[in-house]
Amino acid sequence: MAKILVVDDEADLEILVKQKFRRKIRENEYEFIFAQNGEEALQRIKENPDLDIILSDINMPVMDGLTLLTHLPEANPTLKAVVVSAYGDMQNIRTAMNRGAFDFVMKPVDFDDLDITMQRTITYVRQLQETLKAIKENNILKMYVDENVLNFMTHKEFEGSLMKNELLEATVMFVDVCGFTAITEHIPANTVVNLLNGLFDKIVKEIIAQGGHVDKFMGDAIMAVFRGEFHLDRAIDAALAVKAHLSDEPEIDAGNGKKFKPNISVGINSGEMVSGNIGSASLKRLDYTVIGDSVNLAQRLQGIATAGQIIITEDVFHKAKESFKCKPNGEFSLKNKLKPVNTYEVIE
Repeated sequence: MAKILVVDDEADLEILVKQKFRRKIRENEYEFIFAQNGEEALQRIKENPDLDIILSDINMPVMDGLTLLTHLPEANPTLKAVVVSAYGDMQNIRTAMNRGAFDFVMKPVDFDDLDITMQRTITYVRQLQETLKAIKENNILKMYVDENVLNFMTHKEFEGSLMKNELLEATVMFVDVCGFTAITEHIPANTVVNLLNGLFDKIVKEIIAQGGHVDKFMGDAIMAVFRGEFHLDRAIDAALAVKAHLSDEPEIDAGNGKKFKPNISVGINSGEMVSGNIGSASLKRLDYTVIGDSVNLAQRLQGIATAGQIIITEDVFHKAKESFKCKPNGEFSLKNKLKPVNTYEVIE
């Protein structure tokens, strides 16, 4: 249904419009709203943000139609106006067009011609609305999808490689924001989300700086994957950078007298893993992610890490000990591991 605002100070025009378009009104093809001058029209636009087009006279009290045209881009940028006036001299037509009018119809009105003009204007407005919607959706998509994935989606091989999986050597890092869950019961939801997003932003910047990829956000934790040369070193560098950055952060006033000192616990593991699209094809929900024992172990390591700790296995320690200072952290019985796992903490 198209929503149309008619702006004219002639009282009988409202009756005439309702008579001429009664069938389309009855069939919910058109809905008309009326105003007697430009100022009243701006109020109607404010009250009805879903308006499609305006039919406006020129000569009206309080605010004329040409002045109204200058206010439309700010009031509603997708709204288009058709000027309907007895003042059809070239000067008025040019002024109306220069001020953004979509078309001009002369009085006395030929309602068949007006109907065709309205339909053409509505079609244009709908195309404009769809274009803006597509731009908005594209910008939203960019918020949720990695830029490399977006570029890949435009590649001709994208469709054929959606289900392609691979075995690779990489490093996985799980970063948990410590103590955050405890304060969520005491502060408003908006405050919780804003606090967490602010902390995630700081963590993500360090991950990206080291060439890492944020695989997913898991509650108040982040899973990141590092591939390519020196992937283990870059993952540990990212973890140390986040830890150092947050240690300089002051306590956050979370409201209701609650203070929160940002800190993280980190589990890092390196090894062979499967990379591919995991999920439900029937549900059309697939995550391009990594899975395998190496990934699970990294998450278990994060689970045993306390605030401020970066925990690795003994195997990873032997790979990293020449570049990083570590200390023994003891043996732990971890899920799905037959033997206790010997762990180390990365210090610097």
